[in-house]
Amino acid sequence: MKRRITRQLQLGSVFIGGDAPVSVQSMTNTRTDDAAATLKQIKELAAVGCDVIRCAVPDMPAAQALREIVAQSQIPVIADIHFDYKLALAAIDAGVNGLRLNPGNIGGREKVEAVVAAARIKNIPIRIGVNAGSLPKDLLEKYGHPTAEALVEAAWRHIHILEELDYRNIKISLKAHDVPLTIAAYRLLAAQCDYPLHVGITEAGTVNSGIIKSSVGIGTLLAEGIGDTIRVSLTGDPVNEVKVAYNILKALGLREYGPTLISCPTCGRTRINLEKLALEVERRLDEIAEPITVAVMGCVVNGPGEAREADIGIAGGIGEGLLFRKGEIIKKVSEDKIVDELFDEIKKILVERKMK
Repeated sequence: MKRRITRQLQLGSVFIGGDAPVSVQSMTNTRTDDAAATLKQIKELAAVGCDVIRCAVPDMPAAQALREIVAQSQIPVIADIHFDYKLALAAIDAGVNGLRLNPGNIGGREKVEAVVAAARIKNIPIRIGVNAGSLPKDLLEKYGHPTAEALVEAAWRHIHILEELDYRNIKISLKAHDVPLTIAAYRLLAAQCDYPLHVGITEAGTVNSGIIKSSVGIGTLLAEGIGDTIRVSLTGDPVNEVKVAYNILKALGLREYGPTLISCPTCGRTRINLEKLALEVERRLDEIAEPITVAVMGCVVNGPGEAREADIGIAGGIGEGLLFRKGEIIKKVSEDKIVDELFDEIKKILVERKMK
């Protein structure tokens, strides 16, 4: 998989673009003016691997709260600004690591120049974010409805404003809830510029439907080398967004984080309650941060062989199962003890790694 060559930006200690790993971003859904609640959520997100966090800044109390949030956040903070350039200036003054702001939507040239001047001093990137649901009226009239071309043309309007001010510390997103439209738009823009791209499917839905749409859309683009940061947009707890994002990156071999579970779909040979075992293993793996591949297989006929690349695994029998490491059988264990035995072996593996 060959990554598209892009310019590299820096958000605090996180590098975006170039040869840097694809970064995972999420967004707090607390009130930003409630700094304590926002910091609590940022801590939870950072604990599951979030690299960059975005906070909504709808008013001046939220902008003022950013000073405390930025000072105590474990990860870089991006301020999400719409329409009011004074909020952008206040956010920059509070020390944010980046802005999400469309320069064409914050007033006249003098206001844009003021924001760019402040951002230049702090050397912070500006993300231009174009959404299919908020395209300019003239572009909707020109193209008839949201199209890839309309999204890209809207993006270039904002890009040109910043380029005319000789500001190229930019990243760009082109989002829609429609997966094919989003893919087409990013492909088109990626062929036209080398700015870092922030990829996501906006308003993807709940955990059930949103995971599917995000995995197809984001996964397709990443597989083509398009995308430098990603955000999975799901209704509800943003912790789920980060976990799904990492699963997408792990599936493509782009990031290594936490355990990977291999579990077979079962068949007529299965004589053990595999679904129950797999769910229990998945639950307990959630407490482990280190990378390790664990297999839960339905039968002894193919299990160890099909999952020989797993670090550790179990293969079901009749009321019992085999415990194996790298395809080699260790021992036979009764069904009621097999999960505990599996995690005893996982602990041994993790300890062995630390001793090397």
